[in-house]
Amino acid sequence: MSSILKEKHIVLGISGGIAAYKAVELLRRLSDGEAQVAVILTRNAQRFITPLTFQALTPYGVYTDLFDSYRPGAMDHIQLAGWADLIVLAPATANLIAKAAHGLADDLISTFLLACPSPKLFCPAMNVRMYENSIVQANINRLKGFGYQVLEPSAGPLACGQTGPGRLPDPEIIIEEVLGLLSPQDLKGEKVLITAGCTWEAIDPVRFVTNPSTGKMGFSLARVAKRRGAQVTLISGPTHLESVPGISTIRVTSALEMEKEVLRAFPASTIVIKAAAVSDYRPQEVTPHKIKKNGQATLHLNLIQNPDILRRLGQKKKNQFLVGFAAETDDLIQNALQKLKEKNLDLIVANPIGKPDAGFGWDTNQVLFLFPDGKTKSLPVMLKDEVAGLIFDSIINQKKKKPKK
Repeated sequence: MSSILKEKHIVLGISGGIAAYKAVELLRRLSDGEAQVAVILTRNAQRFITPLTFQALTPYGVYTDLFDSYRPGAMDHIQLAGWADLIVLAPATANLIAKAAHGLADDLISTFLLACPSPKLFCPAMNVRMYENSIVQANINRLKGFGYQVLEPSAGPLACGQTGPGRLPDPEIIIEEVLGLLSPQDLKGEKVLITAGCTWEAIDPVRFVTNPSTGKMGFSLARVAKRRGAQVTLISGPTHLESVPGISTIRVTSALEMEKEVLRAFPASTIVIKAAAVSDYRPQEVTPHKIKKNGQATLHLNLIQNPDILRRLGQKKKNQFLVGFAAETDDLIQNALQKLKEKNLDLIVANPIGKPDAGFGWDTNQVLFLFPDGKTKSLPVMLKDEVAGLIFDSIINQKKKKPKK
């Protein structure tokens, strides 16, 4: 879980819909990130899930009534409004949305919303016909006009038996929106191009040459860039990772496909991070049918070099800030410095292969930043999302110093 949530004060508002039970998992996930979460339940929400459930999960208070204190000395709605860094309404029913859109204040949660100036994230969940009703849509647009964030509901089977948009998004989708609202928007206006994952270089229809890259570092970079306000394009080789809502994700298989898509997106980009582990070589010929053993003890493959995408970008770049990665088994600094200079990079992120908790497949990484002016910065083992954040911090600092051509 991202450190962005640590010690942030979040009020989780729950209104009366069948999706109220999902708020329990959302609370748990926020708490796992070390957020301090207080809960407000509407009267109808308590028909679906009891306050006691939430009291067992958070020490920061569960509030249900405008005129009753949670415990002696507890914050009232005005004090709670001054405490909150962010408000998440999940689920937000049509009734709650209508109240908030028109400034009604007849219970604790609607009064609190008027009293609290902090950012607000509404997560609508309701019957599809209710959600698509023009009045509800007008109320949602009214909320957006006031600067509130509204997360589109997921589509699928609903509790009422109908199918369509109206489902409360999964907790990880809501968490991602929360992280964006709590992140600095210092990449707003940037168009960030990121590559991720490995490539598969076909031998025959069922076999290929590849490497162990899972794409986790590239996907972390894409998520963090989006959270910080950038327009993100992610070009990914084969990976089990799911696309991130709000990020334009292009799936490719081979190095040649990746080259084509990268060169297409490059001119419009302002920041380019090549985190993909592109195969250096590919079979010279691809057999159209599965290769059989036929009693042969050996199989010889002729490999030819794939295009060096990063080198081409270094040759073509104008005002783009170009970042490369160097995964090395030995002579880490020497090899990374050579790559930095030869490929005309503005920053290279080097990491040793084979160390515990770093490199391919891990959720953590340990890297070294190397800059063209000879400066270096070594980082300890940390989550890849945290590494991604420090990469963008470095990019922003370097871009401020870099004269435009």
